[in-house]
Amino acid sequence: MDEDNKGGDTESGPIDNWAELTHECLINILSRLTLEERWTGPMFVCRSWFSACKDPILHSVFDLQTHFDSLVESPLWWFPDFEGRVDSMLRSVAEWSHGCLAEIKTRHCSDRSLCFAAERCPNVEVLSIRSCRNVTDDSMCRGAFRWSQLRELDISYCYEISHESLVVIGRNCPKLKVLKRNLMNWLDPSQHIGIVPNDYLNACPQDGDSEAATVAIFMPNLEHLELRFSKLSAKGLGSICEGCLNLECLDLSGCANLTGRDIANLTPNLKNLKQVIKPNFYIPRSLFHMDRYGHWSLYDERFQTDVFRI
Repeated sequence: MDEDNKGGDTESGPIDNWAELTHECLINILSRLTLEERWTGPMFVCRSWFSACKDPILHSVFDLQTHFDSLVESPLWWFPDFEGRVDSMLRSVAEWSHGCLAEIKTRHCSDRSLCFAAERCPNVEVLSIRSCRNVTDDSMCRGAFRWSQLRELDISYCYEISHESLVVIGRNCPKLKVLKRNLMNWLDPSQHIGIVPNDYLNACPQDGDSEAATVAIFMPNLEHLELRFSKLSAKGLGSICEGCLNLECLDLSGCANLTGRDIANLTPNLKNLKQVIKPNFYIPRSLFHMDRYGHWSLYDERFQTDVFRI
């Protein structure tokens, strides 16, 4: 082989030195990888590959949620060090995107990275930040003022976010169609014990009706609403059914303060409703006294479960 051709194109095949790939070729290759795959390999090959990994075209979406969903939840995810790593990744992507970041899907980030993303990325349309113990009204309100194009919001298991954030988001994000405000299973927290810190489990929001009223007033264009294990009552559901007339899907799984009669009486007002998920769940008889509800037919109606229909 000619010395001048070593490591380059040959008549028998492609170039051998991958560091010499054009930027366009690298982007084409890297765009086929997931965020985790790019961060655990190609970024460390060489300087040109690291530069390509920072190209804004690769950072319109920050999606760690898919990776989290593929793993068994770990108590380490709730540690400050882990939160710091997630924050670092989100800040980097927000910076590298040059304002093009449109979707943020992750868990265990904090106000630090969300405030940074709000400042740098005004075009966010999808925000999913489940299980973020240090995301508060501060970052959510800052984001609401910047993310006027927001159409999907998932703040499930984020207990430091209050109805005050929902007010600001509703006022500033008129295109919002999807809201997920699910709580952890407080009826049977055994699945969370040993993983989620006890103080966080005990901080479960209690103001279900206040949040429902806020959603009804400030988010009238919602089409999909999830309120799993919310503590709202018939009063709160009534507010939603009066204010969110465009709802097509309503998830009330685990809402122990609602009965089947409540749902049947209140939801007919929702003419576009295609799916309502009722609070069906199993509660061991040992957790409740019989005289509280009188007899099993009332118990059955109260908790909307088929387990007791023998």
